[in-house]
Amino acid sequence: MQHRIHHITVFLFSLFFVIASSPVLGEDLTEFEGLIEPFELINVGTPVEGVVAQINVQRSSSVQKGESLILLESSVENAVVDRAEVMATVEGELRLQQEKLAYAELMHKRVQELFVGEAISAEKYDQAAAEVKFARAQLQKAKENRSLAHLDLARAKAMLHQRTIKSPISGIVVERFVSPGEFVDSQPLLRVAQMDPLRVEVILPAEMFRKIKPGMKAEVVPETDPNGKYSSTVAIVDRIIDPKSGTFGVRLELPNPDYRLPSGLKCTVRFLGGENTASPNSSSRTYEGDKVAKVSDLEPLPVHLTQ
Repeated sequence: MQHRIHHITVFLFSLFFVIASSPVLGEDLTEFEGLIEPFELINVGTPVEGVVAQINVQRSSSVQKGESLILLESSVENAVVDRAEVMATVEGELRLQQEKLAYAELMHKRVQELFVGEAISAEKYDQAAAEVKFARAQLQKAKENRSLAHLDLARAKAMLHQRTIKSPISGIVVERFVSPGEFVDSQPLLRVAQMDPLRVEVILPAEMFRKIKPGMKAEVVPETDPNGKYSSTVAIVDRIIDPKSGTFGVRLELPNPDYRLPSGLKCTVRFLGGENTASPNSSSRTYEGDKVAKVSDLEPLPVHLTQ
């Protein structure tokens, strides 16, 4: 009798151990460590050299795409634009050539009448015809010069436009490298970070390569807000696995329209795929066992009952 009780006790203990060590059915217990970074981090430079005349932003200033950040000294460029505008709008030369052509055509008509009446020589008639052609050529040249003046004006405005440094993205000014009065050429002037959306970089084990797909949803929990859960989407899955560590990189896009989340935070990422993606890795926190066990799938341990 005691021997029978002993075997039953062993069976029940083994069954309890298997159930206790298996995750609950359908529960995703994988949390991977990640890093929240700006979507873009840009060093804003200048296409031309010059002296900084004015800086419109400071560190941590919020800027919009196309907003003026820095003005370079541009007195010469403004003078060139003023001159080009005058050259592009004057009509004296054009009107002069139009009047010359009208006079030449009138004289040619009179000479033609005299030539028909044999009152003048053929040489005079040819000279009048040549004067008309010359006047037409002069008028065409005046029109071309006016077109070139408009092109010069556009070029002068473009050069002046280059003296205003504008933000290429919407975001936050991270750092300012120059001050008013400094001469600048090829060095960066400001650093701007795009904060919406943010990107989350995660390193995953190679076993999960076929389980993570672009467009998959994930929850991001920043280290400063353990109770906060932010929805993100897988944007990039690296196609090359690092052979040394057996890992690959994944990038997620995290909407941040109100700039509520700062960048540079560590976070945990929980993928919301349809299947359990748990896998042990040094860069993740997992619970052992990535397969779900059911009591009905467990094979019973043999129990020997003695008489």
